[in-house]
Formats: sequence, structure tokens, C-alpha cells
Amino acid sequence: MNKGILLAAVLLFLSCSSDDQNGYEPTPMPLEIPQIFSENIIAPIIPNDNPQTVEGVGLGKKLFFDTILSADGSQSCASCHSPQSAFTDNFATSAGVNGIAGTRNSMPLFNLAWNYNERFTWDGKELSLERQAEEPVQNPLEMHSNWNDVIERLQTHQEYPQLFDLAFNTSTITKELTTKAIAQFERTLISANSKFDRYSLGIETLTAQELNGLDIFLREDKGDCFHCHGNPNNPLWTNNDFHNNGLDATFTDLGLGAVTGDPNDNGKFRTPSLRNLVYTAPYMHDGRFTTLDQVINHYSEGLQNSPTIDPLMKQINQGGVQLTDQEKADLKAFLLTLSDPSFVESNN
Repeated sequence: MNKGILLAAVLLFLSCSSDDQNGYEPTPMPLEIPQIFSENIIAPIIPNDNPQTVEGVGLGKKLFFDTILSADGSQSCASCHSPQSAFTDNFATSAGVNGIAGTRNSMPLFNLAWNYNERFTWDGKELSLERQAEEPVQNPLEMHSNWNDVIERLQTHQEYPQLFDLAFNTSTITKELTTKAIAQFERTLISANSKFDRYSLGIETLTAQELNGLDIFLREDKGDCFHCHGNPNNPLWTNNDFHNNGLDATFTDLGLGAVTGDPNDNGKFRTPSLRNLVYTAPYMHDGRFTTLDQVINHYSEGLQNSPTIDPLMKQINQGGVQLTDQEKADLKAFLLTLSDPSFVESNN
């Protein structure tokens, strides 16, 4: 975010009353596209009815960190999406305001403007980032509030009506405008400065072990990871698609299948990005793997067959790709180069 523009917006807010905002035009704030993205992938997806603005992003950030959205004022979006953990919470499954754990791992939040299939969450239930922001507020296992109460609290707040006026030219607060603001802020969470990014731009070198790990990642007769997680030409490090990656022979969570109603989708979950693995443990949709070593072991020799197993799990009959201990260590070394300390530091 351009801090100079943001400061100007804050000064404008402080100098204006809510009565003289009619006709005020929010300040456009195009996303700052990293070089590694502009050279390799298409433009971000920004809805026509929710353009990025300085005022909208600032409002969304305030809402994201405000416990006013929860039923008892104890939790914010950041409670389960902490900046220091690349916007996850490092629990296998997150607990809501009542202390009851849910069934899913809290997904990290970054590079969300480049989700080309526009399905969000582990099971793809939400079809836009704006819609995704609705669910946690009213979910009984999360914030356990309801939108009517939330809007009333925001509307009677001493600051929010004027902030909405600045962002959307109306001081009448609605659920739709609230989630639009949160989505604008979330789209600014861009991670693109890992060691591997700098290597790809020719400004850093990788060790022999890291380079060997990249080779294992890309080889179909070794790690065979790239079909779902991309390659150096796809710096998102995910295809944002849904796969059954051999976690279970039978399913207690149907994933995408519960959303589409198609039994062929049972056990399929969204492929997460491999960025920032240093910060985002535990792993998988239910947080079952506490370490990256366990994840690698799963694909090496722990695959479970089932009727919807993805065809990309080509070595299912032998339990996985059968890496040696050295190959596992090399693959892990490469995966760790995809973490971006500056992303975590800049958002804390």
C-alpha cells in the first residue's frame, strides 16, 4: 500500500464531517503487481463493482482486525488469519467464539486476486472473495454472530459511518459494502519476494541441494509435484483447482463433493499454494500433518486409494512416488525457498 496516499486519505477523513462527503470520489488504488507476476501470469481479477480504492482498503483493514464482527466481541478475522503466520493461525482446526473447534484448517491469505477459477475456501463453496467474507461472521463455529446485529453495531459506531461514506459514498452500512471492503483489503495481501522469486529474477542464487530439490519437484519419475502446484512459470505455486490427493480411503469430509452434489467430487479439496510453508503449519484441509516432512512422506509412501483418487496420483498402487531420504531432504530444501519473510514482516 502506498503509505503517502493512505496518509492523505486519513487526513481528509480527519478534516471532513460526515455532512460534506456527498460527491467525494474515493482514491483509486491499483494493486502493485510484482515483477515476478507481471512476467509470468495474467492480470489480477478485480470485480467491476468493487474497484480497489485507498479508502476501501483502509476500511477493509480496520474491519479485518476489529472484533466488532463477532457475537461477543472476542474475535476478528485476524484471530484465525494472523499476519505473523501468513494469515493463518497454526492450529489444525480453528476454534470460534464458543471455543468449539471446526473441522477445517484456516487457509493462509495471500495472492487472492489471482484465483482464476474464483472458487474460495477448501471446498470451493464461495464463488467470490466478497461472498467468502460473509460466512465466518454468521457461522456458529466461527464468529457466531448475525449480519443484522453486526450492521447495527457498525452503524452506531462513532467512526464507521464516516469511513463507509469515504469508501463508498454512503454512510448507510450494509453487509454487501462491509464484505466488499474486507475483500479489497485481502486483495492487497501479495506475497512475491521469496528466495526463489529472487532467484527467478536473477538476483539470488540457490544451493546445489535446493536446485536438486527443484529438479525432483518437476520430474514425473520423482516428486511429480508440478501438475497441481505449478512450476517457475506459475509463481502462484498452485493451480487453484480441486483434487483428491490420497489422504483417505473413506471420507468423513466430502469437500467439493458436498458443494456440487457430484459423488465424483467426493474427497476433493483446493490445492493450496506452496508459498510460505515456513509459517503455515499444520498442513492439509484438516491440519493433520504438523510438519513438512510428514507431507512429503505422505506423497512418497502414504497415499490412500479411493474411488475418486486423482489420476495425477500415478503411483497410488505403490503408495506414492517412493523418494529416498536424500531426495526428501532436497525437495524440502527447495520448498522452503518459496517462503517470503518480507510478506510476514510487512503485515505485522
